[in-house]
Amino acid sequence: MTEKNTTELDALIDSCIASKASRDEDWDTLAFQAKAGEEFRRAQIRYIGSGATGNHEGDSRILPSEHFTFSNMRLPVGGVGPEHTHHDVEEAFFVLEGELEVTVHDVEDGTKTASRRLGYRDLIRVPAGVPRSLKNVGEGDALFCVIIGTQKPQLPTYPATSPMHGVTRD
Repeated sequence: MTEKNTTELDALIDSCIASKASRDEDWDTLAFQAKAGEEFRRAQIRYIGSGATGNHEGDSRILPSEHFTFSNMRLPVGGVGPEHTHHDVEEAFFVLEGELEVTVHDVEDGTKTASRRLGYRDLIRVPAGVPRSLKNVGEGDALFCVIIGTQKPQLPTYPATSPMHGVTRD
């Protein structure tokens, strides 16, 4: 292998790494949700793409997304990820630390729900169009991966049964 090829491969592999040391917990990107209550405050840690939390294209530390987005979310004890719907894409949650109660809501009547408790290394995939919410039911912070199956997802909507219904980003 020539020096040129090695250099190109070094550049390639370096461009594909997002290290823990270069990540920040962004408590501001979803801070608008705290208008509905402090329990909705949580941090996003972006790795690939910006997910559905808004426009973070100016952040050069985020690896470009081609087919999916990948981030971590930190949810404090008792914290809630409010009921929301991704109409365009499935979303997966993979638990790294703590315990989450994940709930899916009936599309027609959001008061009808089914919930499951997830812990370390458990995963749930929620299909597009199905409202979902989650809550940290553990004794410490919950840390979990969020994978969204498209390069640039639409912003989620908040059904009438969601505490975020009518809350704006302004």
